[in-house]
Amino acid sequence: MGQHPKGDFDLSRAVWQRAEGDTSDSAVEVAFVGDLIGMRNSAEPDGPVLVFTQAEWDAFVAGAQDGEFDLD
Repeated sequence: MGQHPKGDFDLSRAVWQRAEGDTSDSAVEVAFVGDLIGMRNSAEPDGPVLVFTQAEWDAFVAGAQDGEFDLD
């Protein structure tokens, strides 16, 4: 299998974290591994992981802060 275009997100090095104080069963968790950022659903720890480059992550965070994803 060839290397992913974004690089190798090493799950064995991932230290998953969630928003401070979030104790729900289904939270968004992120892990920073090298130059990549992974995101997963805590309810499915062995499920899919979305992988972002730093530039993609920065754009996502900026969009969230600007309200781009609000469902109003």
